[in-house]
Amino acid sequence: MVPISTGWRKSTHSGGNGGECVELATSSNTVAVRDSKDPEGPNLLLNRDDFRRLASMIKSV
Repeated sequence: MVPISTGWRKSTHSGGNGGECVELATSSNTVAVRDSKDPEGPNLLLNRDDFRRLASMIKSV
């Protein structure tokens, strides 16, 4: 697990039905991504620049 001081956040675009959601948390230079259905599971760790590129690619789909 990543020590995250800001807590995990779910997108405002996520519905309240417990579907396929991801949560994000940040530390100084890292963005952590996890499956909201498996909060104790693995985290994907990206530096902020890589996360921006990933988010941009996802938005363009």
